[in-house]
Amino acid sequence: MAVRNRLHRSELAVPGTNVRAMEKAPTLGADVVFLDLEDAVAPDDKEQARANVIDALRSQDWTACAVSVRINGLDTHFCYQDVVEVVEAAGDRLDTILIPKVGSPGDVEFVATLLSQIEQAKGIPPINVHILIETAAGMANVELIARAVPERLEAMVFGVADYAASVQARTTNIGGANPDYSVLTDPDDSGTRERHWGDQWHFGISRMVAACRARGLRPIDGPFGDFNDAEGYRSAARRAAALGCEGKWAIHPSQVALANEVFTPTEEEISRARRILDAMEDAAKEGKGAVSLDGRLIDAASIRMAENLVAKVEQMKL
Repeated sequence: MAVRNRLHRSELAVPGTNVRAMEKAPTLGADVVFLDLEDAVAPDDKEQARANVIDALRSQDWTACAVSVRINGLDTHFCYQDVVEVVEAAGDRLDTILIPKVGSPGDVEFVATLLSQIEQAKGIPPINVHILIETAAGMANVELIARAVPERLEAMVFGVADYAASVQARTTNIGGANPDYSVLTDPDDSGTRERHWGDQWHFGISRMVAACRARGLRPIDGPFGDFNDAEGYRSAARRAAALGCEGKWAIHPSQVALANEVFTPTEEEISRARRILDAMEDAAKEGKGAVSLDGRLIDAASIRMAENLVAKVEQMKL
């Protein structure tokens, strides 16, 4: 089965054309580094980027993080070459392949078939996949896609930029807030109205999270384009965490620490989770199914939430 407990708090994107950035990437503290052959690479540079990525995988120490390669989309002629050349040359160094613009289960199955054949031919251990949901078709089929190739599929990423383009959303921000997605309150006695911004991507992320959780996959939020806006990034990451995501992309090294910060439980959260487990253990000894802690009801659902949080913390200590 696919690895289902890999940390994905931060996924650092590194263009395959940037040799210096790939050299530094393993030391920057990201849980996952993905070397990008797709959007960050111009068509004329695809072959050189592929060679750069293979060299980086073979020559560098990736033991401090998981390492992935984002291949080109299945609608391009670069895709099969990315899989074949990279995996044949450096597949033993790869943790996952990141598949962009997945629109149906068949997209995942195609890449998985290629991987199986290369692994058998070259004696390479199985490589997992994680995928991008970033098209209208992908979102419409997300529940079906979540069932695809369970022996390899481990995570889904919400690709906000391409998704916005696919559904023709009227925004040019990458992952930021949109003042047009807002509501006005009714006028008060003085005629004053307030504007409250909404989360334009709430539906898409929530639907992907539900599909992931139903199949034991890890939901990850995608990019936030303004890497100079740390507070904006934190806000977007906290929103994603509140909806159930386990991590977020970093398109700049400065965003790695922000993602790790947001997706690592605080000492206050950890302490409360452990107190919930202790209180429910005591309640069980007394034959009770629910008790009060700090003036709030806790029950079996509270145990599950607390256990999830404590399990994440223990994993981060490994």
